[in-house]
Amino acid sequence: MAPTFVVVPQWQGSVSPRAMRLVDGAVAIQGDLPASATREVDVPVEAGDALDTGIHRFSSIQIVRERQAAVLRLTKDWALTIGGDCGVSLASVEHASRQHPGDVALLWFGAHPELHTPETSPSGGFCGMVLRAIAGEGHPNVALDDASHIPFDKIVLVGARDIDPAEAEIITNRSIRGFTVEELNAPDALLAAVRATGATSVYVHIALDVLDPSAVTGLADLVPFGLSVAALTNAVVALRAEFSVVGASIVGFSPSSPAAATDDLPSILRIIGSLTRP
Repeated sequence: MAPTFVVVPQWQGSVSPRAMRLVDGAVAIQGDLPASATREVDVPVEAGDALDTGIHRFSSIQIVRERQAAVLRLTKDWALTIGGDCGVSLASVEHASRQHPGDVALLWFGAHPELHTPETSPSGGFCGMVLRAIAGEGHPNVALDDASHIPFDKIVLVGARDIDPAEAEIITNRSIRGFTVEELNAPDALLAAVRATGATSVYVHIALDVLDPSAVTGLADLVPFGLSVAALTNAVVALRAEFSVVGASIVGFSPSSPAAATDDLPSILRIIGSLTRP
């Protein structure tokens, strides 16, 4: 079945000066999605409060998570979540994992591994903590529980190249599998890594900063030496040929203006097509 597109224009998880542009990015992508298969999650206008969690704008992030979970529960097959910031993957992964307990490997495509906790984060932004929360660690109000978290041995990082020391330590200590941009020229090793997790289904998270800035310019943080659109879509197609996709997210599109969004949409639509084409 074709996915339900769940659009979540959340910006509160980002600490970038361009955070509000994430709303424009989500809206721009939504304009090219089939209206009958698209659901939008209402995001609060207010920034929100930390509420002593160490997570900036935590109250609004929690409201969005609850509203997103309610929309996801109504999806008939699987959901392709369109952000907004990368924090929107928390509810989406949680939903997919509950639908397929113990049988989901998480492919995390992004320039940043997002493995902080409130104690290690230099910014306090939830976007930098979301993968750690998905693995069941971090602040108890965001960490996924035993029934829905994705253990580290079922997580594969792809294209991470801006890694803080605290994140590097976690990657080493927890033996998290990772692939550099150069190693993804052929997807065979990536497929082997997913097979090694023992999972038969995958969740594919794509932060657009995994791409080289020459491929997509509408990003808050341009990290050089990223993937080409072709390398990314080829990897996704190879994954779909062997594993069942039970959820996905595309996040981090923050064009400099609504008009500028049109420059990057062809590339983003190619990525969406790689996830959804029959």
